[in-house]
Amino acid sequence: MAEVVQRRIEERIPELEQLERVGLFTKKEIRSILKRTTALEYKLHRRDITKDDFIAYIQYEINVLELIKKRRANLGYFFKREEIEFVIIQRVINAFRRATSKWQEDIQLWLSHVAFCKKWATQGELSKVFSSMLAVHPDKPALWIMAAKCELEDRNSSESARHLFLRALRFHPDNKKVYQEYFRMELMHAEKLRKQQAELEKAKIDVGEYEFSQEILSGKLAEVVYRDATQKIKGAEFMLSLLQIASIFDFTKDLQASILQELQSQHTDDSVTWDFMAKRELEVTVTPELQTAKGKASDADRKEERCCAVYEEGVKNLNTEAMWTCYINFCLDRYKRKTNIQELKDKRRQRLLKAMQGAHQASLLPETFYKTWLEALLSSGDEDATTQIAMAATQRFSQSAETWSLALQTLVKLGRAEAGDLFQEALAHVNPKESLPLWLQWIRWSESSQSVEETEALFQKGVLSPFPAISSTVKEKYLDWSYRTGGYKKARKTFTSLHEHRPFTKAFFTTMIQIEKQQEIPKMSSIRDCYERALREFGSSDHDLWLDYIKEERGPHGQPENCGKLHWRAMKALEGEGVEHFTTSYTLLQTGHL
Repeated sequence: MAEVVQRRIEERIPELEQLERVGLFTKKEIRSILKRTTALEYKLHRRDITKDDFIAYIQYEINVLELIKKRRANLGYFFKREEIEFVIIQRVINAFRRATSKWQEDIQLWLSHVAFCKKWATQGELSKVFSSMLAVHPDKPALWIMAAKCELEDRNSSESARHLFLRALRFHPDNKKVYQEYFRMELMHAEKLRKQQAELEKAKIDVGEYEFSQEILSGKLAEVVYRDATQKIKGAEFMLSLLQIASIFDFTKDLQASILQELQSQHTDDSVTWDFMAKRELEVTVTPELQTAKGKASDADRKEERCCAVYEEGVKNLNTEAMWTCYINFCLDRYKRKTNIQELKDKRRQRLLKAMQGAHQASLLPETFYKTWLEALLSSGDEDATTQIAMAATQRFSQSAETWSLALQTLVKLGRAEAGDLFQEALAHVNPKESLPLWLQWIRWSESSQSVEETEALFQKGVLSPFPAISSTVKEKYLDWSYRTGGYKKARKTFTSLHEHRPFTKAFFTTMIQIEKQQEIPKMSSIRDCYERALREFGSSDHDLWLDYIKEERGPHGQPENCGKLHWRAMKALEGEGVEHFTTSYTLLQTGHL
């Protein structure tokens, strides 16, 4: 191994001498480079070589290249590149080849090799790298696309790019992205030829017998790709993606018209088609006489009216939830747009309400749109219609907690008397495991709209729920409400009535502790009782609870001598990582850092 490394080091001597001779590096720096590269070479020739060894070697060589580049710029010296940089670049390429042959599955390593070749202008090597990479990873369409783009953009070879795309399609005959990029490449190639022809004609240069093919210039090759793609991949969405690519190029009017015609004839059963056709009405340019604010608003109104007419035709022919969703999303997008013209704003709201009403009557309005519908109705001031739709939504989605919550929130906002009865109806329909938000909403409504006795009866009803999440949360709210409405005595009474009835939340006990501490003369015995009850429930997992108890005993009303006992109890009660966290926090507390 030593002989091989020594030979590799000796091969570096000419370039290092040149670096010193031309003044890019000092003698001391050359020695440092030799020392570092010797160590790296030894690592590369070990028996148990690792990927990190190659990466470190390559990175060091690239760093040297970057430093040479900067120093050349500073000195203004740009000679002897063949004797310096080219040698280092070839060494890096050889290292990459060894690494990628050993770890062929590592895509990132291949891509790093590609990036190096691009940056240091080794275009001939770039094609070889892609060829080797694709031989190992032919199952990855993104690599085929990347290789073809490099051939077209970096090497200026449309023939090689076309060849790569055709090979990619053999491995991935149904891949949308490959077809889209192949289609784009052919259009870019045609555009490039058109520009070349225009420049030659402008310069009046005679090209002899060579003639530009009119079929290629007009995008016929791209049309062939389109025909092949649409035969293998069906669907309006894919056809639209090709149409959008074609629309980027100004010489594809005929191709766009052909795609559009086929889209309309073959995919009228797809909501994507109708959505696209409707939105095309917005692309009509504004006439010069409509440049005023009112003129623009009037023009926008006419365009949107035409769009809605197409959508109306669409829902007549294709009465599906997807079709109505496209229609409503369009109306909603236009409704959210800001305008200072009140008339346009009102018309947009009317269109949105009309679309939602139509979808609702067809029982195809998605649940998520009811909130938007109710907000639009509220902004219009039609309270009766708002109430009617809120009730209709609960009938259609009777098991949805979100829909009931939205309907009840709307009725409460409108001050409707029937809201109280609806809470019970909602809880009867909704899965009890999902009904906690409805309970909390009912409690908030009762606090603001009912008597204290009725609210307390509701709390007591919630406390008796067989579902732990509801019962424990209602207890916490009940205690807080008791303190707000009846003061300390009522809160203490509520706590006493509940503290033996599981389940609990930690907040139930900490709320009572805070209430006790807020009194003019806090009772330490009551505070200890709360902590002891909390620790009985959460002492095995919550180390913060133990620390808070210890802090309380160290306080002005506590007994510091109890801290040792509490520490001993905590160490016995806590489990898992809680012991370590408690020990760390307790040590910080004792040293005054917590």
